[in-house]
Amino acid sequence: MIGYVTLGTNDLKKSGAFYDKVCGELGAGRFMENDRLIAWGKPGGGAGIGLALPHDGKPMTVGNGVMAAFSAKDKAQVDRLHALALSLGGTCEGPPGARSEHFYAAYFRDPEGNKLNAFVMS
Repeated sequence: MIGYVTLGTNDLKKSGAFYDKVCGELGAGRFMENDRLIAWGKPGGGAGIGLALPHDGKPMTVGNGVMAAFSAKDKAQVDRLHALALSLGGTCEGPPGARSEHFYAAYFRDPEGNKLNAFVMS
């Protein structure tokens, strides 16, 4: 399965602050960073998500059809993550709600336009 996801940014400091709070809600913190990359994960777990300045030096662009999803512990956490993302400058791509009988999710974009999702399955 997927080991980690890396998203692009044009402003590592600003985007890092957004992901510090979103990943913090999920119990993950920074475990690696340098002048081009920040990565978040959980102690004793694998890497989760990374944020990087594009390697080729060109401006970051959003991938059409690309989305990273955060596994939440319950519906309330999905709701909190969506509200938190919006309060930090993210935009709504679909409010929290049931998408099927066993799938509850919310969709949002980070301040640079990367599409994200928080979900829980029952």
